[in-house]
Formats: sequence, structure tokens, C-alpha cells
Amino acid sequence: WLTPDNMYHQWLLLAACFWVIFMFMVASKFITLTFKDPDGYGAKQEPLILTAVTKVEEVHVPEEKHWPEEFQPTGKAFSGNLIRQPLVHMERLELLRNVCRDTALRDLSHTAVSKFVLDRIFVCDKHKILFCQTPKVGNTQWKKVLIVLNGAFSSIEEIPENIVHDHEKNGLPRLSSFSDSEIKKRLNLYFKFFIVRDPFERLISAFKDKFVHNPRFEPWYRHEIAPGIIRKYRKNRTETKGLQFEDFVRYLGDPNHRWLDVQFGDHIIHWVTYVELCAPCEITYSVIGHHETLEDDAPYILKAAGIDHLVSYPTIPPGITVYNKTKVERYFSGISKRDIRRLYARFEGDFKLFGYREPDFLLT
Repeated sequence: WLTPDNMYHQWLLLAACFWVIFMFMVASKFITLTFKDPDGYGAKQEPLILTAVTKVEEVHVPEEKHWPEEFQPTGKAFSGNLIRQPLVHMERLELLRNVCRDTALRDLSHTAVSKFVLDRIFVCDKHKILFCQTPKVGNTQWKKVLIVLNGAFSSIEEIPENIVHDHEKNGLPRLSSFSDSEIKKRLNLYFKFFIVRDPFERLISAFKDKFVHNPRFEPWYRHEIAPGIIRKYRKNRTETKGLQFEDFVRYLGDPNHRWLDVQFGDHIIHWVTYVELCAPCEITYSVIGHHETLEDDAPYILKAAGIDHLVSYPTIPPGITVYNKTKVERYFSGISKRDIRRLYARFEGDFKLFGYREPDFLLT
């Protein structure tokens, strides 16, 4: 017969066995769920800001001037195998889409996909890439990347500087060189991107490069375009000094600037709006890079386009992409508020579409 002490110990042993079995079942279930769903709570989570994959299936470019409804906003599921972009890039595209739908800004955000726009877009058929050139934001380096991808040179270091912008020798076809059906096919299917920077800082860069430093191989800026602007917009006609930034701002902010633009031809690409250059509300771009975050954006663009294993973006000198608020304020310090407001009114679409703040000196 079992004594009370023996029975007590047997009950304890039996309870312990049941407890071990129960814990084993719970642990087994937990392990099964964790490995079945790698995106579950038990899996190691990477921050969304770092998430990236390398293949994209583009939505079609709409025939009318509006964004397709199937292009879903951030946080919703995408149909097809669309790229899962980092949050910052998704937010940029969502902002762009929302501003494009703002009827109050329609005149500043929409433009026809004309030959002028198609001339700005360079093609890499081998890797199905389109790049829209927006001068004064480091485009020379991106053109070098595409030249290598197209096979004209085997490395960026081998490309002579005088070849980069020689479109008869650099192996970079423009989208305008294709038939209408071929253009449409590439716009629908290819990976498309361009780069922007603070609009006012870009204008300062264009002014300094073309009218102050003025490369010897571009004499028309100093000897043809500058005199044309001075004759029309300089208040004190007795001054004999070269084009001043104040003259440049008056020209750009003039609602009737287009009559001079026609005379200047394609040279205006260095200061016209991003809207006029790349038609961002008509063409569904895959990525919009920002000059101020190029150190992060350049590797991301290469990876998103699936070419990061083939080529690298050239080394970016330290500090070159940092927004220089002091420089911008200094250049505009001698400009009348009226002229600055007129300038902002022309470039407001660029500020709003790409998330740049209205300058502080306009608010004071």
C-alpha cells in the first residue's frame, strides 16, 4: 500500500510531467509560427527606412494629365511586383502625386510631354533605364554612369570630360530620337528617375556657372544671353558691369519671360523649372533623388534600377551636397521682396512638388 507521503510525491511528479508537456507544446507552436511567417513579430525586423528590393514593374503612363488610380499611396498593398521602396522615397512619390492633383497649382505642375522634355531624357536600353537631366544638380556624374552602362566606355574613369556632353560621341541616345510607339513603350516599362535640389540654390548655381565663371567653351552666355537680359531688366542703364544676380532674378520672375526664352533656345535648361524639364505629373517616375541627400539616394537608385553590381556613382566630395542657407540668403539679400515673390511664384510648383520649404526671407 502507498503511504500518504508516496502518493503526494507521485502526484507532484505527474503534475510536473504535464507541465513539461504543456510548455513543450507552446514552444513548438511559437517556433512554427515564427519560421512560417518571416514578417511576423518573432522575426528580426529591419527598419522600413532601409528596406529595398531591386526590381520594378511600372504602372502605365496615363494619356491624360492625371495620375493613375492604381498607383496606391504609402502603406497600401501594390498590385504586381512593384518595388518596396524605403519610406522616404515612397513619401516623395506620394507628395508628388498629391500636388499633381491640386487644381490650384495645375498651371505650375503640369506640362506637355513635348520634344523639349523628350530631349532631356537619356536612354539606356540595355538595362531599361531613363534618366531626365535637370542641370545644376550633379547630372554630369549620372550621365557618366549611363555611358558606362551603354558600353561606350568600360569605366567612369576612362570617360574624357569633353565627351560627357557630346551627344554624338557619348553613346547616350535621347528619348526624342525614337518613334512615338517606341517612346511610349519605354515610358511605360523602363525604370525612370531624375534629381532635384532646392530651386533657389539651383538658380544661384546656374548664375555662377554660366555668367560669373562662364566656361570658355560656352561664350554665348556672357556675350549673347547676358546682354539680352541686361537690356530688358536692368533699372540703371548707365551701369556697364556684367549681368548681376538682381537682373537674372527679374528676368526669371517676369511673367512674360518666354519671349526671351525663345531667343535663348535650349540654353535655358539651366534655369527653367523641373516641371518644364521632366514633366513629373505626366510621366510616372520610379524614383526622385534629392541633391541634398545624394550620398544615400545614389546607392539606392543604383540598387532600385538593378545595376548596383555593375557600376558605382562617383565619389561625392564632402559637403558638396549640403544646402547652404547662408549663401542663399546672401544672394537674395539685395533683391527686392517684389522680385523675390515673383520669382517664387514661377518656381512654386518645384517647391511644392518636391517638398522644399518656402524660404524664410519671404516670410519676414
